Amino acid sequence: MKKLILSLIIISIIAACGDKNKDYLVKIKTRHGDMTVLLYDETPLHKKNFLELARAGKYDSTIFHRIVQDFMIQGGDVAKKEGVIEKEEDRIPAEIVDGLYHVKGALAAARQGDQTNPEKKSSASQFYIIDGWSWDFMTTDVRLLNQKMGELLQDTAYSDLLKQFQELARNRDNAGMTALAIENKELVEEKYDIDLSVDPSEIPEAYHGVGGYPGLDGEYTVFGKVVEGLEVIDKIAATPTTRNPQTGERSLPTENVSVSMEVIEMKKKEVTEKYGYEYPAE
Repeated sequence: MKKLILSLIIISIIAACGDKNKDYLVKIKTRHGDMTVLLYDETPLHKKNFLELARAGKYDSTIFHRIVQDFMIQGGDVAKKEGVIEKEEDRIPAEIVDGLYHVKGALAAARQGDQTNPEKKSSASQFYIIDGWSWDFMTTDVRLLNQKMGELLQDTAYSDLLKQFQELARNRDNAGMTALAIENKELVEEKYDIDLSVDPSEIPEAYHGVGGYPGLDGEYTVFGKVVEGLEVIDKIAATPTTRNPQTGERSLPTENVSVSMEVIEMKKKEVTEKYGYEYPAE
C-alpha cells in the first residue's frame, strides 16, 4: 500500500512539472491567413493565461477591434464577447522583462493607462501584435523628415510628388505614405543639406532589420512573438478604419477580422529547428 501511495505521489509530481522538452504554440486563424505565436517562458503568468483561454475556445469569434497601421493590431476582448465587464481581480501582474522588445510580430498584453493602473497590470484577455515601423523608418529622424517633406511639398516643382501623397492620404494608406517618405529621404537631405540618419547603435539589436515600435518598451508586457505568418499582420493592419467616437483615434475597423485559435504541442527541439528560436538556459 505504501509503495502504491509513493508511486501515485511521484506520478503526480511528474504531471505537475510537465514535460520540459516540449512546448505549446498557438495558431491564430483569420480570413487573411494564420499567425503562429510562440509564448515566452520568461512570462509564465501571461503564457499560462493565454494558453488556457485559447484551449477553452474563449478567443474564438473575438475580433481585432483596434487597428493602427504602422503601430499594432489589438484583439482578444473576451469580456465584450461574453457581455460582461472585465474584473480588476482577473488582471495579470506585469511581467515586463528586459530584452523582450516590441519588435515587429511581438505579442503583448493590452492594459489600462498608468493613471488608473500604476502597477501596469495586464488585461485578463486583450492582446496586441506589433505591426510597427520598418527598419528604414526607425533609422531615420522621422520628425525632421516629415517637417522638411512638408516644406518641400509646398514648392510647385514637386507637385507630382504632392499628388502621390494626396492620393495615398485619400486612401488612408499610412504604410504607403511612410514608404514614399523614406523613398524620398535622399531628395530631402540634398534639398536642405541635412543628414536624416539615426545611429543604429542607439537602437537595441533586436530591432535591426525587422523594425517595430520601441516606444512601448518597459511599459507593457511582451509575452510572445509571431514566428510564422508575419505577412498576415500587414494584411490585417491595412484594414480600413474610421474614427472611434469614444477615443477620437482613427482605429475602429470598418469590417470585422475575427479569429479562432488552435493550441499546437511541439518538442522544443522541433521549435528551434523550424523557427530558429533558442530557449533560455534553465
